[in-house]
Amino acid sequence: MAMIPDKVIEDTVVEILRLAVTKLPADVEAALRRIYEEEKEPASKMQMQAILENLKLAEETGTPLCQDTGIHVFFVRLGAGCGDIEGLIRKGVERATKEVPLRPNAVHPVTRRNPGQNLGVHMPYIYYEPGSGGCLEITVMPKGAGSENMSQLAMLTPSAGVKGIKEFALNTLLRAGSNPCPPILIGMGIGGSADICMGLAKKALLRPVGSSNPDPDLARLERELFEALNGIGIGPMGLGGKNTLLGFHIEHAFCHTASHPVAVNIQCWAARKATARIFPDGRVEYLTHDVKAGRQQGSRAAGKKGGR
Repeated sequence: MAMIPDKVIEDTVVEILRLAVTKLPADVEAALRRIYEEEKEPASKMQMQAILENLKLAEETGTPLCQDTGIHVFFVRLGAGCGDIEGLIRKGVERATKEVPLRPNAVHPVTRRNPGQNLGVHMPYIYYEPGSGGCLEITVMPKGAGSENMSQLAMLTPSAGVKGIKEFALNTLLRAGSNPCPPILIGMGIGGSADICMGLAKKALLRPVGSSNPDPDLARLERELFEALNGIGIGPMGLGGKNTLLGFHIEHAFCHTASHPVAVNIQCWAARKATARIFPDGRVEYLTHDVKAGRQQGSRAAGKKGGR
C-alpha cells in the first residue's frame, strides 16, 4: 500500500491549525447567529454583534479569532500507510506557530519555562483511534485557558445517580460564571475511569453543535441539562440574557460497578475545531470548513515535492 507523503500530512496540520484559529465551523457560527437573533437584553445583543463582527474580520484578515490560540489537542483516526504521525504533527504545530502565527502557550508545569514553539512533553497531546480504508483523519481542538480552567472532574458514588450528574453540571456552571466567555459549549463525559472520563468530555466538544447522542437516555439527559442550564441567566459574556450555552453534549463509557466518574470540559463561544481527511493518494478533504480547491491542490503539490 502506498504511503501518504510526509509533506502532505505536515502541510495539512498547518492548514487545520490555521483554519481552527481564524474561522469557526458552520455549526458553531450558526449557533452564534441564532443566539444573536434571540437575545433581547441590549448589552447581551451588543456583545453578540461584536462576536459576529469579530468572526468576519478574523476570516477576512486571516487573523486568529482570539489572542489565546490555546494549547493543541489532536484526535487522529489512523489508517494504514501512515508514517511518524506524532513527529509530523509536531512539525506542523511548530510551523503554524511561526506562520499563522499562534501564541506560544506551552510551558513546563513546574519551572514555567516556555520553549516558544508550542511543543513539549505530551504537547501537543494526541488521542489515537483506529481508522479504516487507508485514510488518515486529523482533528485539532485549540484549548484556551479561560475555558479549560473551568473544567471539573468528580468521582461520584453510584448512589448519586442522574440527580448527582445534574447537580455536578449546575455547580460547575455556577462556579465558571462568565470566566469561560459564554455562550459556551459544554462537553460531559460519564463513566470509564478518571482519565477516560475527561477525555470523553473533550471528545464530546467535537460533535456538531446541537447534535444528539444516539443513546436515547443520554439524548434526553442532554436536552434536560441544556434547557436547565441555558436559562440560568449568565448570558453572553456574563451580561445576562436567555442564552448561556451553545450546546450540551455527552459521551459515555462503561465503568466499574463501584465507580461513577463525571467530567465537564468547556469551550468558549469560539468553539474552535478543524478536521481534515487525507486519502492514500494524497488528496485532502476538509470536513469542517469550506476550503477552496486551489488551496487543496497547493497542499497536494507540496506533498509530491516533499514526500517520501
